[in-house]
Amino acid sequence: PPMTQKILCATDGSHSARKAVDFAAGFARQCDAHVDFLVVNTVTEEKLRTTAGWNAEELGATRAQIRGELDHAREVAQKEGADFGLHEAEGRKVAETIVAFARSRGCDHIVVGSAGRTGLTAALIGSVARSVVIQATCPVTVVR
Repeated sequence: PPMTQKILCATDGSHSARKAVDFAAGFARQCDAHVDFLVVNTVTEEKLRTTAGWNAEELGATRAQIRGELDHAREVAQKEGADFGLHEAEGRKVAETIVAFARSRGCDHIVVGSAGRTGLTAALIGSVARSVVIQATCPVTVVR
């Protein structure tokens, strides 16, 4: 098979997503590949304007959570000695956003967790993992 050079790992901070981060960092190190960690922010400014009950406090909580997930990915990647990048993308449709981001970055492998958290950050997986597998044009590893 062709060499893996650029990996995208999507995370939402759920248990399986954190396992995916661990896997992706080790995989990148083994392949001498670059790994981009991505958190999809489904809480867009537009959504806040059009959704009753959303407020600045909740936006702040989302921002802090995203920062926390990327900080976690940074720690894991640094400990592993992997070459990495940290990214956030806005999108209401998580799977589509992951696949489009991977394509735009020229990634040749995607890593996702198998079951995400619900609510604030939207479920990354289950349905999202399945959608990524279906839509992606590169290999996808689903970590349990």
